[in-house]
This record gives sequence, C-alpha cells and structure tokens, in this order.
Amino acid sequence: MGESIKALVERLIRKTVFTFLVNDRPLCENKVMFFGKSYCPHCKNAKSVLAAKGVQYKAYEIDLEAKGAEVQDYLQQKTGLRTVPNIFINTHHLGGNSDLIVAKESGKLDKMLGTKSEL
Repeated sequence: MGESIKALVERLIRKTVFTFLVNDRPLCENKVMFFGKSYCPHCKNAKSVLAAKGVQYKAYEIDLEAKGAEVQDYLQQKTGLRTVPNIFINTHHLGGNSDLIVAKESGKLDKMLGTKSEL
C-alpha cells in the first residue's frame, strides 16, 4: 500500500542529491569539479597537480558536508567509483588521482582543459 517511510526518505535524499548535482549544476557551472575528502592524501596530491598547472577548480569536500555520504553514493552510481578524488572536467568524468596523473603525462589533461602543455 504505497511507499514505506524508509523508501520515501531514500527517494527524497536521492532527489536532494540529484538537485544538488544537476539542478544546482556544480558540474556544469565549474570547468573542473573536484569531489574529495579533506584528509585524503590522494586528494591532496591531485589538488597539487591541478594547482601546479594553474587550474582553478571547485572542491566539494565530502567529509565536511552534511549530505556528503549521499553525494558519494550518487557519484558511485554515476561513475562506478566510490573512491576519492573524483574529478570532472567540462562535465566529463576524468577519474581519480592516478587518472589525473596519466592524463597530465599523456597531454589528455591539457586537451580537456583547452590549454597548451608546458615545454
């Protein structure tokens, strides 16, 4: 007979997270969107790589946000990754820290950013 309270709450949480990620459009409004955790060494390394290239990014620290766990669940559904960092460039999912390093070394990062590689 209708939806259970638990199912309703889960649906509302998913809708809230969806609203955050889509309707508020952090992925669309930021060239580089970085989902991480404030204490994560891989996140710190990825931020250093981006900073060394002069890349401006919007960071969402999952561990510091009230709906962080729900956002991480949504990212897992969207990307297949639960780990952080989880990086998007121009709304395209790049991946994590190791993916960022490979993209930097191969020149893919510059292409995604629309910049020229350093000589």
